[in-house]
Amino acid sequence: MEYTFSPLTDFEQLESALEKLYGQGQQAAQAARYRGLLQGFSDTFGGAEHLAVFSAPGRTEIGGNHTDHQHGKVLAGSVNLDVIAAVAPSGDNTIRIQSEGFPMDVIDLADLSIREEEKNTSAAIIRGIAAWFSQRGCRVEGFNAYTTSNVLKGSGLSSSAAFEVLVGTIINHLFYGQQCTPVQIAQIGQYAENVYFGKPSGLLDQMASSVGNMVTIDFADNANPIVERVDFDFAHSGYALCIVDSGADHADLTDEYAAVTRELKEVCAHFGRSVLREVPEADFYAELPTLRRKAGDRAVLRAIHIYEDNRRVEAQVKALRAGDFDAFLQQVTASGLSSWRLLQNVVPAGYTHHQEVAVALTVCEKLLNGRGACRVHGGGFAGTIQAFVPLDMLERFQTEMERLLGDGSCHVLSIRPVGGVRLV
Repeated sequence: MEYTFSPLTDFEQLESALEKLYGQGQQAAQAARYRGLLQGFSDTFGGAEHLAVFSAPGRTEIGGNHTDHQHGKVLAGSVNLDVIAAVAPSGDNTIRIQSEGFPMDVIDLADLSIREEEKNTSAAIIRGIAAWFSQRGCRVEGFNAYTTSNVLKGSGLSSSAAFEVLVGTIINHLFYGQQCTPVQIAQIGQYAENVYFGKPSGLLDQMASSVGNMVTIDFADNANPIVERVDFDFAHSGYALCIVDSGADHADLTDEYAAVTRELKEVCAHFGRSVLREVPEADFYAELPTLRRKAGDRAVLRAIHIYEDNRRVEAQVKALRAGDFDAFLQQVTASGLSSWRLLQNVVPAGYTHHQEVAVALTVCEKLLNGRGACRVHGGGFAGTIQAFVPLDMLERFQTEMERLLGDGSCHVLSIRPVGGVRLV
């Protein structure tokens, strides 16, 4: 392995990279954060002659709710919250990753087979990513890594995808000669999440984190998704992009997410297809009575949402490129209502006492009072909502949402220009 960064001599090089990544005005705070990262590595693993430093961002889904796993269309962006890592060779055949505040993950590279007891753990993600590279002839070697993250876990900003992209980027840079593109890094993360972690996710989260900026993605060919940049500055339009934490953790709701894909598979199976993108909408409606009997009404409603949200993504991209922000906001609102009514990913099945996302959306709508827009964010059922808030309302909006949901629950974000990256 070749490392180009020594924390004892090259911190100025790192600080220069931080300004490019986080923008002006953030350099001092980020420098302090990275110094803490290096100290964390030293405290955990001792001294290291050379270190490499990596970053992978969280993501925000802007359009296309649950459309990705049906080979649909999405609009998404990487955000200015990330997971960062300091990495050094371990000199053995073991990967050790110490994520701040969590137990250390230790992966023996001699055994990269799927382990049932590791399902739903970060160790499964690391093992799955290492296995992907190893299966393609990459000689993955042992390394030690210390990571810290300000991507809120369970927030809908996809801390898991950021972690996947981080690990994939580390191995790609250190052992694979950077042969993998950002799109491939995303696909590797999805592979690990689907096969090793055990969650049947789509590709949106990993793609937005890995590619960076704001992008629209068409997953018609999941192996070769079409990715296009969408350059637009929300602040210059007079709006802030806010993510509001409802206070509900979605960590134990895997069955709710899996039910979405399972029910849509039942719809598709009627046509001999595997994803809804392969089923013509006219054929779907022609078979509606039969589909209701075979797959159930919720499955039918969820399918209708997918068809319509794909069209909304197209309309959102068109509106942003035309500078028509009002038209964009109308589509955001329509997507949010469809997610609640048709996709039904706001309240988990059977929940009555706890309906945090529904409460957060209702209060958000009341505060916005016909301006801006809000919607359930990401997978739904728990986690966060997204809001586009007029700048003249932002202070009161943030104050009132945090009065309801707690200090620090309302986050004002910006779109980050790059995805997973090695800084030095």
